[in-house]
Amino acid sequence: MIVSTTAHGQETCSRTAVINQQEVLIDSNATQKGEGLRHYLERDKVASEFLEKYQDGTKVQWHNAALGTIGTSMIISSFFVNSSGSNKKTLLIGGITSIIVNFLMARTFEASNERHLNRAILEYNKRNLPQIEFNQTGLGNKKSNSYKTVYLEKKWSF
Repeated sequence: MIVSTTAHGQETCSRTAVINQQEVLIDSNATQKGEGLRHYLERDKVASEFLEKYQDGTKVQWHNAALGTIGTSMIISSFFVNSSGSNKKTLLIGGITSIIVNFLMARTFEASNERHLNRAILEYNKRNLPQIEFNQTGLGNKKSNSYKTVYLEKKWSF
């Protein structure tokens, strides 16, 4: 899992789009994903709004941090519980389960958030020149490798 996350992190940092036959880094700033396209996307109001939604979605989510902390705490506390009791197994299994659920939720939210970036580029390309060529999930005929990492899908509406 660590190797997968590292490989995905390197892939995310090196994402590029082609504008006027030149490659532009999408995630040029370490703190804000999608910042490399801001210069172009802010020309279109709708595209700029989708970029803002995308960047808001990349921030640390409190529920992911809480669930990960709970799972880790359960695993660590299972080492300090009497080894003859069933509490040790319960804590260990519960901790592992909560970490797995946390991982799946985080990957799902991340993949659904990428739709905002895709939509921003699509909206920009409808009304503006130069066109941004970004082959990600639904934009091109070929789907990217990161598309396969979506494990769960849920549409949330409030």
